[in-house]
Amino acid sequence: MSGPGVRRSTWAALRARRRALGRLAAWSAVEALPALLGGVLVARAVDRGFLAGEFRTGLAWLAGLAAAVLVGAAATGQVYRSLGAVVEPFRDELAARVVRGALHDATRAGGRADSATVARLTHQVEVVRDTFGGLLLVVRGFLFTAGAALLGLLALAPPLAGAVAAPLVVGLAVFGASLPAMVAHQRAQVTAGERLGRSAASALAGHRDVVACGAQERVVSDVDRRVTAQADAERTLARMAALRSLSLGVGGWLPVAVLVLAAPWLVRQGLSAGAVLGALVYVTTGLQPALHAVVQGVGGGGLRYAVTLGRILRTSPPPGPALPPPSTPPSRPAAAPPSRPAAVPAGPSPAAAGPAPWAAAVGDPPAVALRGLTFRYGPHARPVLADLTLTVAAGDHLAVVGPSGAGKSTLAALVAGLASPESGTVHLAGVPVDGTPPEALARLRVLVPQEAYVRTGSVGDNLRYLHADADDATVLAAVRTLGAGPLVARLGGLDAELDPAALSAGERQLVAAVRAYLAPAPLVILDEATCHLDPTLEATVEHAFARRGGTLVVIAHRISSATRARRVLVFDGDRPLVGSHDDLLTRSTTYRELVGHWEDVTPPDRVPLGRP
Repeated sequence: MSGPGVRRSTWAALRARRRALGRLAAWSAVEALPALLGGVLVARAVDRGFLAGEFRTGLAWLAGLAAAVLVGAAATGQVYRSLGAVVEPFRDELAARVVRGALHDATRAGGRADSATVARLTHQVEVVRDTFGGLLLVVRGFLFTAGAALLGLLALAPPLAGAVAAPLVVGLAVFGASLPAMVAHQRAQVTAGERLGRSAASALAGHRDVVACGAQERVVSDVDRRVTAQADAERTLARMAALRSLSLGVGGWLPVAVLVLAAPWLVRQGLSAGAVLGALVYVTTGLQPALHAVVQGVGGGGLRYAVTLGRILRTSPPPGPALPPPSTPPSRPAAAPPSRPAAVPAGPSPAAAGPAPWAAAVGDPPAVALRGLTFRYGPHARPVLADLTLTVAAGDHLAVVGPSGAGKSTLAALVAGLASPESGTVHLAGVPVDGTPPEALARLRVLVPQEAYVRTGSVGDNLRYLHADADDATVLAAVRTLGAGPLVARLGGLDAELDPAALSAGERQLVAAVRAYLAPAPLVILDEATCHLDPTLEATVEHAFARRGGTLVVIAHRISSATRARRVLVFDGDRPLVGSHDDLLTRSTTYRELVGHWEDVTPPDRVPLGRP
């Protein structure tokens, strides 16, 4: 029905519970008693009772059928009890396998906890449990019910048994031949849904990044392709239902048509009316429902079982020897570097290749010019920024620090043009942000937010997201300059397929940093864009951007970012202050507290930002 792993696991689960399967088979045989006796008893009731004028005799035969039904109903309860003895241990084995695999991945060197384990442990394991139980029910029901009905037909009228069995076998053959295609299309439908979910989630999580680089159409197009792919998979899967209908028509309804149309001829050939009616009972109450149940069960739940179990087996390793405990607790930086960057060859870095085309020159307009900027969240809210005036010269390196909620990220959004001020103006390189199309803004600035956007595709495509024409040498040089070589090597190089869900938050930030480094925009805004990196890698990234050329604005979450900047903007109360690191240590109590200098230094009078 599916891959060899699914078949092996299914047969192993059944062989391990042969005794429980034996009890299930025994009770199934008892449950099938009405299917075995129904046609014969109806035929006797008609021929020897009602048509012979023996009304009581006919009722007695029907009473025998009622007793067989009661016995079968009593056996049904034991069938479900025996079914639980097979299904529940299999579910427990799968749950243990998923947990074992999750712990293995989380505790191995360079491993990480996978949140998808929760879905496998809850939803997927339960899907396998329910569909495995359903498959056992419908398959053993078909075997025993259809077998009993055919045996009854053979006892009633052997020629009729052959006439009914032939279309039944043809219907089953049609269904069996279509099963591999059904499994493939079911798997394609599940995969398409997962890809759509990842693509939409990545786009939503990185919407600021997408808007900042003017890539809305590209991202919408990518999500639209995923929607179309899933819709195509759903339509193909729906068309496969026609094959199930064909199987049911040939195997279940064709025998009924044959018996009804041939009934007069059969009676003329000496077959009694009761035998014809009994044959119809066998087909309509035994064979046809059993065939319908197995086709719908295997074609529906069976496909889900094969696909879901296959996914669990691929993502969870089989039982094996326990791993020895590590000598030291494993640690993994947020942007993981487990191997040497063999896939990243040496070469000149972009910073060493010569001045950038947007290197600052005398007479250039300021990279950022804010005049009287005021912003509040709601008409009656307290202003987050009030009458802010700030000039950032071309080629400057500014760090923005302050307590949480002081307005640092709001300032980044206003400078990037992702939010509009209540009053005041924002100019980038002399160009007003207000009214400038996103595509034009993307050529002036690049914003890297705290939650970076990474899309499905190759590693190289992600890194070239803002500079599609960059060749491999340029991309690899940028990768090495920002310390992302081990990450790219671990992922398999620039041509490797990248799964955004498989990256940690720090790894996504590192991908976004390389992408911004390659962008042609002269202004880079890092809005806590390195908060998930360790301090050493964060310093590498910020030093790389400082040497890149152009202008750098860092919304800092560590004070070390401020010590690396030429100037620092600190949100100190209602009036922000700007100056060098040493200058602000004496002028700003807030800044001293942020730096960790708690000694009492009497600051001079503050000079409000934007005033001499």
